[in-house]
Parts: sequence; structure tokens; C-alpha cells
Amino acid sequence: MGRVFVDLSHTVHDGLVTFKGFPAPVICDFMSRAESRKFYSEGTTFQIGRIDMVANTGTYIDAPFHRFEDGKDLSELELSSLAELEGLVVRATGIAGRAVGRELFADLDMRGKAVLVETGWSRHWNTEAYFEGHVFLTWEAAEYLRDKGAALVGIDSYNIDDMADGTRPVHTILLGAGIPIVEHMCNLEALPASGFRFTAAPVKAKGMGSFPVRAYAAV
Repeated sequence: MGRVFVDLSHTVHDGLVTFKGFPAPVICDFMSRAESRKFYSEGTTFQIGRIDMVANTGTYIDAPFHRFEDGKDLSELELSSLAELEGLVVRATGIAGRAVGRELFADLDMRGKAVLVETGWSRHWNTEAYFEGHVFLTWEAAEYLRDKGAALVGIDSYNIDDMADGTRPVHTILLGAGIPIVEHMCNLEALPASGFRFTAAPVKAKGMGSFPVRAYAAV
């Protein structure tokens, strides 16, 4: 039997607000099908699209350069750190409060694996509720993930950090250790706790620390 692919990414569309205060993407034609008719034979048309957006749009990945000037940018990330990673899902939907602590990750073998944290926050996607009171990881959890050798950390929430903490400890700890972060995920409830492969590869862009991805799992 073939593998089942589970899409873990939100759809990016014209006008989508991912991060409050950042401009929404503008998606339009650079060359429409009607305009293309003058370049091709009768009955042959093409559409060439154009998109203007900030890097932190939709489901996206953060490379170390996002936080650190001398960190690896998107073009420098090894494919082995982004594709076909053995994955784990950690369920945080039943926690008390908003902070996901290290105890939720205790006793997990996460070395070399993508650790995806299901908070259930993606249910608020594309609503005002998404921007306030989101679930996040503590700095102790980030240190534990780093020390136990996680290869990548993802979350289905508005931010992996507490937005009230301007030091952004989780970004600092994980990206400082060269561990990419994937934020604004979805459909994590459709995955088993383990036994799948995870991929989230961005455009190979120089001088950028974040970019949308088509994150998915192969089960």
C-alpha cells in the first residue's frame, strides 16, 4: 500500500492576515490569459502570477538567520534538516493554561526528529481570536528540546513564543542551536503520535530567514 500524505499547511490567499500588523499578501496576474493570447498560437494561453508578501505568511519556516545575523539563511539549510524527517506529535490540547512546559516532552526519544506540537490553536485560523491568548512553549521546554537533539520543532499556534516576552526565548534557544522552527501549522490532529515522515522545505532564497512552506507528513 502507498503512503498517505497529510497536508499540514494553511492556504495562502490574497488578503490573508497571518501576523497582526503585517501586510496581507497581494496575489494577482503579472500576465493574464487574455493578455497572453498575443504571444502564442490560437487557443494557447498561459497565466503568470505575481505575489507581494512578507516572508512570515501562512505556514512558514524560520531559519537561524531569522534571529541571528550570522545564522544560516534559507539557502544554507541542509535538505536533511527539512525533508523526510522522522516525526513525533506532542499533544498539548488538554493542558491547563497557555504555556507548554518541558514535562510534556519527558521520556520522548526525539533525537534527529521533527517534534510537532499540537495545541489546537489552528481552529482559530483566519479569525480575530487567532491573534490573542495563543498557546506557546516555555524556555525550559525549548532548552529540553535542544538538549535532547530535536532536529526541527513545529507548532500549530500563532507563535512558538509568548508574544509578551520581547526576548523571544524559544526562537533564541532553538534557532541558536540551528534547529528550524515551523509555525502556523494545521491538521496535526490527523497525524499519529509517531511513525510518519515530515517535510517542510522553503524556497532556496539567499539573505532570508523565513519563508512559507508546504509542510506535510507521509504516514
